[in-house]
Amino acid sequence: MARKALGRGLGALLSDSMAQSAQGDDFMEVDIDLIEPNPDQPRTHFDEIKLDELAQSIRANGLVQPLLLRRIEGGRYQLIAGERRWRASQRAGLHKVTSVIREVPDDKLLAIALIENIQRQELNPIEEAIAYRRLIQDLGLTQEEVAQQVGKDRSSVANSLRLLRLPAEIQLMLETGSLTMGHARALLGLESEAAQMHLAREIVANQLSVRETEKAIRRETASPAPKEVSTVVANDANIRAAELKLKRYLGTQVRIVINQNSGGRLEIEFTSMSDLDRLYALIMRRQDP
Repeated sequence: MARKALGRGLGALLSDSMAQSAQGDDFMEVDIDLIEPNPDQPRTHFDEIKLDELAQSIRANGLVQPLLLRRIEGGRYQLIAGERRWRASQRAGLHKVTSVIREVPDDKLLAIALIENIQRQELNPIEEAIAYRRLIQDLGLTQEEVAQQVGKDRSSVANSLRLLRLPAEIQLMLETGSLTMGHARALLGLESEAAQMHLAREIVANQLSVRETEKAIRRETASPAPKEVSTVVANDANIRAAELKLKRYLGTQVRIVINQNSGGRLEIEFTSMSDLDRLYALIMRRQDP
């Protein structure tokens, strides 16, 4: 299934002149020690094994895709996109890396870094949610505007932000891949953090699928079925005699209903509020000393 195009994308964010395909002098060999990471990098978790694998590939084949940088003070450069490749290049022992230099304003830096990572599907669910929150808080965007920037439905952005309501331990499980986005969405169906934590640990320990998790949550949240109390109108001669005496005394219909387990109820009919007052007076008269 074709992946949906990402909204405005990098081209619109960088502007037409800056988004042109890099040609000739757009490329530079930049000293790797002059490059600084992007403080707005939405990605915070880098898999060590995959970094080593990428470093090995770079040693063998060089850096196939250039880094995207911008100039900062002191003759240095700041990463806009490609931190994983930069880290792997350091491990590979490169002294210089092929880069494309672009002039990007501060207010576009986070959005560009976010979109670049989403395009590569390199963010874990929590990193993506935190990046959305930063776009909203730092740039004053609405959820709808964030969705347009990254080419997703507003509901997808909203669901992603809901993950930040989960306990920190569950968020860490998402970051490390112990839980999937499907698991996390299901866990949001539990109201208490204690219940969420209990089930999250069970998911990891027993390798529960998302479907199994959803079944467990349905069992947890299902309202207990009301207990059916079997009742029967008493046929005992003594009970029927008591009913008859009450009817005569109160001047209205009276029924004694016995539960099969224990207890029961006494039903006294009245036809109006004045009739109720009359019955009350009769009953309370029996209580007078």
